[in-house]
Amino acid sequence: MRKKVDERIRTLIENGVRQRHRSMFVIVGDKSRDQIVNLNYMLAKSRVKSRPSVLWCYRDKLEISSHKKKRAKQIKKLMQRGLMDPEKADPFSLFLETSDITYCLYKDSERVLGNTFGMCILQDFEALTPNLLARTIETVEGSGLIILLLRSLSSLTSLYTMVMDVHERFRMESHNQAAARFNERFLLSIASCKSGVVMDDELNILPISSHMKFIQPITNIEDSEGLSERERELKDLKEQFHEDFPVGPLIGKCFTMDQGKAVINFLDSILDKSLRSTVALLAARGRGKSAALGLAIAGSIAAGYSNIFVTAPSPENLKTLFDFVCKGLNALEYKEHLHYDMVKSADPELKKATIQINVYKQHRQTIQYLKPHDHGKLSQVELLVIDEAAAIPLPIVKSLLGPYLVFLSSTVNGYEGTGRSLSLKLLQQLESQSQPSVPSDGPNSSRLFKKIELNESIRYASGEHHLIACLYHSKLLECLKQFWVLFRLPHPKECDLYYVNRDTLFSYHKESEIFLQRMMALYVASHYKNSPNDLQLMADAPAHHLFVLLGPVDESKNQLPDILCVIQVCLEGQISRKSAMRSLSEGREPSGDQIPWKFCEQFQDNVFPSLSGARIVRIAVHPSAVRLGYGSAAVDLLSRYYEGQMTLFAEDKEEIEEPEVKITEAAEKASLLEECIKPRASLPPLLVHLCERHPEKLHYLGVSFGLTQELFRFWRKHNFYPFYVGQIPSGVTGEHTCMVLRSLNNDDIEVNESSKLGFLDPFYQDFRQRFRRLLGTSFRHLNFKLAMSVLASKIDFSNHEPSEYDTNITSKILGDMLSPYDMKRLEAYSNNLVDYHLILDLVPILAHKYFSEKLPVTLHGAQAAVLFCMGLQDKDIGATKEELAIEREQVLSNFIKTMKKLYSYLHNIAGQEIEATLPRLKDIDMVPLKSLDEDLEEASREVKEKSRATDEANVDPKLLQKYAIDADDNEIEKALQDGKLSARGVISVKSNKTKADKQEKHKEMKKSKRKGTDRDISDSKKKRS
Repeated sequence: MRKKVDERIRTLIENGVRQRHRSMFVIVGDKSRDQIVNLNYMLAKSRVKSRPSVLWCYRDKLEISSHKKKRAKQIKKLMQRGLMDPEKADPFSLFLETSDITYCLYKDSERVLGNTFGMCILQDFEALTPNLLARTIETVEGSGLIILLLRSLSSLTSLYTMVMDVHERFRMESHNQAAARFNERFLLSIASCKSGVVMDDELNILPISSHMKFIQPITNIEDSEGLSERERELKDLKEQFHEDFPVGPLIGKCFTMDQGKAVINFLDSILDKSLRSTVALLAARGRGKSAALGLAIAGSIAAGYSNIFVTAPSPENLKTLFDFVCKGLNALEYKEHLHYDMVKSADPELKKATIQINVYKQHRQTIQYLKPHDHGKLSQVELLVIDEAAAIPLPIVKSLLGPYLVFLSSTVNGYEGTGRSLSLKLLQQLESQSQPSVPSDGPNSSRLFKKIELNESIRYASGEHHLIACLYHSKLLECLKQFWVLFRLPHPKECDLYYVNRDTLFSYHKESEIFLQRMMALYVASHYKNSPNDLQLMADAPAHHLFVLLGPVDESKNQLPDILCVIQVCLEGQISRKSAMRSLSEGREPSGDQIPWKFCEQFQDNVFPSLSGARIVRIAVHPSAVRLGYGSAAVDLLSRYYEGQMTLFAEDKEEIEEPEVKITEAAEKASLLEECIKPRASLPPLLVHLCERHPEKLHYLGVSFGLTQELFRFWRKHNFYPFYVGQIPSGVTGEHTCMVLRSLNNDDIEVNESSKLGFLDPFYQDFRQRFRRLLGTSFRHLNFKLAMSVLASKIDFSNHEPSEYDTNITSKILGDMLSPYDMKRLEAYSNNLVDYHLILDLVPILAHKYFSEKLPVTLHGAQAAVLFCMGLQDKDIGATKEELAIEREQVLSNFIKTMKKLYSYLHNIAGQEIEATLPRLKDIDMVPLKSLDEDLEEASREVKEKSRATDEANVDPKLLQKYAIDADDNEIEKALQDGKLSARGVISVKSNKTKADKQEKHKEMKKSKRKGTDRDISDSKKKRS
């Protein structure tokens, strides 16, 4: 059965073609795919150009294969199951076979960047994210169609409760109920989108698209030649440069005035031929950046450049660029195959993308694709073109820059996650390094930097009221311009922090929408990493909360206050011990709860994850109020709030729970064709003062950020202490990830009251020790100021009182680490007797002990920096000189002063002990000479003593035994008492020896006499001989 298509649908498509605006169709129903053929037919009839090319995106299953034979089998199966009408099968098959269709998985959607299509088909709504939506829609040209396919729904409000694939990443153990606030706002955005319509699978317009009742055909405002105002300006520009070569032919290929001016600027730098310029082309999506670069490259070929390199994330992103290189060469009267050849890639994954163009007309010239990571292969470059620079890691972009002409293009206000990184970091650095143009041909002349911006769209006309404008880009950028200048800057102490109710914020009410736009504008202006996914994270993540810092509110004016600062917080922790132990045993880190899991991994601690905390995801300050104390005020108020210092409620008073708002109350209970969708009513207040809301009970606040000197100083000022610094720098920014914590006053944990860090103190000390050990390896190239700030070692000991503990520590160092010979070498260098190379092995030992605060010696900043670089970061004198930006002599001067102070301290503490351990020669006594008489007398005395000793040695004790008195003591005593003592002093007593004893004694005496006679005879014989 055939049915007449609603004329309003045809009118919408024709209006889009006339105005070069894109149109969006949301088709609900299982047979929605069949209506693609009709919409494609109507679009082709409305356009003068050829049939539109098609981009078909899906999650994992296409249902209709892109392969011809497989597609025939699938169509046959669908017809057998009754899911495809045989009458409609032929038109759909014909559409698939005759249309230029590019099939793309959502996960591979990055490869379509830079391409242009006439129609985009999106299926699998639950797999869509804001990033995917923006990325795919922005490839559609003006007058093109975006078709979103939805399965059968009983009610459109069922999208409010649909579980999206991305919600899996938002869930955590303690917060697992995600709310689909983003889908609600998305559906209401479609209702207000003038170029969008919601239909069923029979092309019946649903009541949500009530604006379609009043749609009328429109006509363009044109002059007598059929040109608009901007087209007239572009025509005048082309006529102005018509006679100039090569500018004239290349300008003729431009589509907008902005693009024409950009090509002229590029050609100015090319024809200058000084090769010292960097030109950055910045614009949103679809502004013709790649086309302008392609025309500029063609101009460089005409100017005689030989070696031109082009780089981008993938060769597929350069399709438009190489197409316009060829168009430019053709405009300059170069002929393909005669004057130039194109080389296609043989890699099947790149699908024959162009990777090189060889030109032969004047001389050998080459335009060649180079992978960004192969920047080391650049040689003899004259021109380097970097396209889609925002999608290339920032450190690699910096490595690509060199002493040659550089053209760089990127999307900074778009949806690439690193776009703001390019503008906030690299371009600011290039702009600050450049100096005013001064004619100079010297080799050391400074590089020139020029920035070009494109505002006029190529793909579609300006002023398009499109869905993406409603969701993310245009309104936010307009909002940025509207409220960029604040009318009043109150004192930070006068400001208050308010809690933002997300149900009200994403309700799509007029005031809520303005407030949301202002919050997102602060994000875009303050952070280098922004994407539409941030909006869905704010809306749907169950653990995230929003706070805003506002000045004094004048309720009489009845207007929204200016937002000075936005803080996004994610509640983390409350993980069971069982989960923590399982994670440790398996060696894995689950998604979500970033700080608890990282803490658990670093310290192998299974208690910390059970604590509750909050991680500050983002903090953004108004650009006009930077460095005025508003960020500090917001952080202080947030800390006081979570410590319970701001609530007015008593702790034992029960909090009155607000009734849950039913998200389906906005829809009437009716069929799909009668359903009326409108924003919810009876919502809670958008802003709640912190004193009116009970805080969650937390033990700590944490932050994770890219480690820079400015950011670390900010968080350290607010008593946040680091516990983790990633050893591998980020591939996007080149910065190390740093996580810091601040303990909150809580009665659940016993802590030492004297410690400022609370329960974090032992973990912080352990982190410092590990960080100090890694400074010579993983953090060797970290800026010394930043590394010293992270280590936070004390260098001023002027108020330090020496103690026995210091003496013991120093003695232990000398005993375990430094030998007495090391001390002697240190002493020699301190006295300028040897070169510094002799003590280089001692520098790491002394540096580690000093920065662990075990050597209380006061050093000046420069001296500590030299010791830090040479001792901890293992840098030589040359590297230290470059790091500190001082002369070599100053480095050596500070180094020797440092060594003198350290040696002096060590020697004063343990100098005597060191001296005692050194080996010494034996001391010699130098006694004065004596007189001759004294020497003779001493010699005589020595001879006599020697003779006496010899005589005593010759007497045999056995010979004296014969003279022994064999009587008892009583007989001898009696004889003495009787007075029988003779005049010679001899007494006589009776012997007790028997006769046998006397005979034995007599025999022994004879033997001894015989031995003596024999000895005398032998002696006489020896003398005679």
